Amino acid sequence: MTSSVNRRLFATARAVLAGGVNSPVRSFKALGRPPVFIARGSGKYLFGEDGRRYLDFCLSWGPLILGHAHPTVVAAVTAAAKRGMTFGTCIKAEAELASLVQKAFPSIQRVRFVSSGTEAVMSALRLARGFTGKSMILKFDGCYHGHVDALLVNAGSGVAGLARSSSAGVPLDVVRHTVSVPFNDARAFSRAVKRHARSLAAVIVEPVPGNMGVVLPEPGFLDLLRVETKRHGILLVFDEVITGFRSCFGGAQTVFGIEPDLTVLGKIIGGGMPVGAFGGRKDIMDRLAPEGDVYQAGTLSGNPLAMAAGIATLTWLEHTPQAYARMNDVVAWLADQWRAVSPWTINRWGSMFSVFAAREPVTDYAAARAQDSKVLARFICAALDKGIYLPPAPCETAFVSTRHTRADARQLIALSRSQ
Repeated sequence: MTSSVNRRLFATARAVLAGGVNSPVRSFKALGRPPVFIARGSGKYLFGEDGRRYLDFCLSWGPLILGHAHPTVVAAVTAAAKRGMTFGTCIKAEAELASLVQKAFPSIQRVRFVSSGTEAVMSALRLARGFTGKSMILKFDGCYHGHVDALLVNAGSGVAGLARSSSAGVPLDVVRHTVSVPFNDARAFSRAVKRHARSLAAVIVEPVPGNMGVVLPEPGFLDLLRVETKRHGILLVFDEVITGFRSCFGGAQTVFGIEPDLTVLGKIIGGGMPVGAFGGRKDIMDRLAPEGDVYQAGTLSGNPLAMAAGIATLTWLEHTPQAYARMNDVVAWLADQWRAVSPWTINRWGSMFSVFAAREPVTDYAAARAQDSKVLARFICAALDKGIYLPPAPCETAFVSTRHTRADARQLIALSRSQ
């Protein structure tokens, strides 16, 4: 059921925007229908241009942990905007947000803010190469780290729908510096490290992948990454753009007790504003310009509006720890109820979850891609028709906010009975 309003707006967009969108997964191509155009959001709801209301389990792909237009965040951004949109200078809010990040992530001794997760990953890996003097990167199949050329190899998320494992326009000479092995395959990882140890600058991983859908690491897998990288002088980079602040005031590294050398953050630390960050050990971060020889810059890095939104969001989370218990309970309850009524697989971690149209456990990218994506697409469309907004593609992660309750999860359970 697609409204004439959405069809008309998409036709207008396609006449002026490449593909009618500014990010491919928004096109609803996987669903075979025009996208929903949103006019505004409030709390846990989206409101479409056609007047429909949607219970939102996408939350702008994760960052809106406090829900849409949270009064505290809106007030902070409004006050900042009145002082000026951007200066291209140092502002004290940068150090304030950095201090909040350090409180949550003890492994981060120094921080550098950027404007997106992709930019943060790109910069972190350049730093890793500069610090180690080596050129190769090891990643894992299905882990998506933004649209960095060297990492569009067996990537998840929206790239999973492409006919090839890498994007057109990426030179083979760039890709040859990247090794990709199956997530949760300890033997494949150890073999790859043994073979390429002298050339590997970094191992980058989503500690709990969210771009092939939520996939949990097998017990001991992340510990193995830490042991092997230390043994061979390789930097371990945790991409916590999605997992950061999604289970506790910290990240997956806090939950699993593993300290990476570098961490990449985004989404939530900007409270909905465009922002990213990378940080880690002081001796590594000191190699960044202006103190070191690894160059990175950005006119809008540390933007006043993003810093204000991030400070408001992280301060709220720091002082409201009980919110995590509530969100995690909603997702845990949803998963338990889902398994009781549906043959499909559901994976969860913290306030994140993914539904797979598969009867077997999903523990890696191959299993995620083996699901019946057409059947799942029909389920997502049925949810939309019932006023429930899920991520509009397979191999994606759904989220709850501090505003969601078990009653909201119950709507998904009711829908699952008809699948």
